[in-house]
Amino acid sequence: MHAMNFISIKPARFFPALLLLLGLAGLPAVADDDVYELPKFATYSEQVANQTPVASFAMPVSGLRFEPRVDVQARNLPEGQSDISIRGGVFENTGFKLGALSIFDPQTGHYLAELPVAPAMLLSPTVLTGANNALGGFNAEVGTVAYGWRPIESRGEASAAFGDYNSNRQSLYQGWVMPGSVGGQTVAADVELDRSVSDGSVPFGDHDFKRAAGRLQLRGVQSQTDFFAGSQQKFFGWPDLYTPFGVNETEDLHTQLYLFNHREWTSAENYWELGAYYRRNYDDYEFDRSVPGEFNPYQHTTWVRSASLEGHQAWESFALSYSAQAMHDSLESTALTFGRFHTRDYLKLAAVPEFTARTDWGQVKFRAGATYDETNRDGSAVSPILAAELTRPDSTRFYLQYAGSTQVPTYTALNSNPRAGLFRGNPNLGRELSRNLEAGAVFKSGGWTVETAVFYRQDHNLTDWTFARGVTARTANPVDIDTFGVEVVATRKTKHYDLIIGYTHLNKNADYRSAVVDASFYALNFARDRLTAAVVARLGAGFEVRLDNQYRVQEKNLLRVVGGNDAFISTLGLYYLPPRLRGLELSVLIDNLWDTDFQEIPAVPASRRQFSAGAAYRW
Repeated sequence: MHAMNFISIKPARFFPALLLLLGLAGLPAVADDDVYELPKFATYSEQVANQTPVASFAMPVSGLRFEPRVDVQARNLPEGQSDISIRGGVFENTGFKLGALSIFDPQTGHYLAELPVAPAMLLSPTVLTGANNALGGFNAEVGTVAYGWRPIESRGEASAAFGDYNSNRQSLYQGWVMPGSVGGQTVAADVELDRSVSDGSVPFGDHDFKRAAGRLQLRGVQSQTDFFAGSQQKFFGWPDLYTPFGVNETEDLHTQLYLFNHREWTSAENYWELGAYYRRNYDDYEFDRSVPGEFNPYQHTTWVRSASLEGHQAWESFALSYSAQAMHDSLESTALTFGRFHTRDYLKLAAVPEFTARTDWGQVKFRAGATYDETNRDGSAVSPILAAELTRPDSTRFYLQYAGSTQVPTYTALNSNPRAGLFRGNPNLGRELSRNLEAGAVFKSGGWTVETAVFYRQDHNLTDWTFARGVTARTANPVDIDTFGVEVVATRKTKHYDLIIGYTHLNKNADYRSAVVDASFYALNFARDRLTAAVVARLGAGFEVRLDNQYRVQEKNLLRVVGGNDAFISTLGLYYLPPRLRGLELSVLIDNLWDTDFQEIPAVPASRRQFSAGAAYRW
């Protein structure tokens, strides 16, 4: 185990931003009548400042990059390919959920965030961990990023931006609410079209993205039904995208998602939700873009079909949370042909009864239940969920919980050639098990809302990709890891500024058994200390400053040869909303403000500083 260290921050980089943060936080002296009322628009994430990325159109992953509870490790730009980690888990430990449905990619967790959905159609994400992830997640041991479907309003937005490296992006969103109702239901629809191109901030780092997404919605007083269809095409290049051999690699991804989701409720405590989806993901990976097809070629198509039901029903002192999801996947591949199977069926069932009592200390709630996971290719698993929480009359909440979760490896780990090639798999990898013990508190003080958690997690048989000296490949190896963590998120929102501060500390102890491992690409690529700070400052007269920051002290890694083991990364947005041209927004955005060369993923070059200037009009 690593000893806990105090953060050591380079003053030359940190203090200018700290002074700016403190200065912005002191802005309440601005007169109330100088504050400009913003036009109606969608907030993609409540935990970050800048809602629009610099070099691409917005994707669901865009709102996670500076999220205090989520670590986004990007190749090229975050909207290109990003590994999403929660509480020190690996990229395949994190799930994504739309409404009642967990969206899954069976080939590799690198594509879990490939959601061809416009963020304007989604509510701000909720990060599920511990007992909530065990109940609501699917094949995701550590955490799940969960989105609800946003009610459609009659509004529109058009935006365009241009920046360095020949970057430009355009987006068009329109929502319609039909007059009257049909059978007591309001009928609405929305659509978004997006494109983005760039030469990239490093040579051979170009991209070309397109997305089309549409939705039909039926909404009643206590119900909402969404029918969604989306298609996304992404081509992007990057040197050392997946392999540390100095080669210019590319990805060409085509993702389609068709989805139905229905939700009914009588209160926040009583609801049920069901849905079904079809997802197709095609990937054409080139190891060397100058010699297409040299590596195998490396092409894959996956299909996923899934249906899910979940809900929560409360009575006077008793309640029941429940969920069920069934899934079928299939794979066609030119390279992933060395495993035992290429189709798989999954089933997850969960039931957690709750008992609530009122005491002199406040309201006490006990939860005790279990989940059942099985596939037709692996053994089944039953995992416990136990939790107790106390809510005081002042809304302060304390909780203690123990929860288990489980998942199975993806096809890249199972079906890659175990003896040759750049990615060496293991057809004998089995079910992964995780156990999480956690205590936490949520309270308000001095205008701040503070959420804290301390956790200890044991992951058994976790699939990691590792490096050994003398072997020109990454290898899938099972590992047992114990993780200790501390997590704090503090939020203060006023009329003139918002400030969200997050801090996470992690310690890990790993056992790779008899495998020869000199470095880990994922399981041991984590920030021992990570500090985030997001500021939104409303200056008055239509001016606004948005600043996202993260400072991280990374675990040492043999593969990280550039940029050191600590980094301070910021994105700055300057906005002007002319009071006499209501609906217009002018902006200048700067990403990687300090031009750090820190490698978020070991051996993968960092994106350089980029800027863009844009305009948006909302009606």
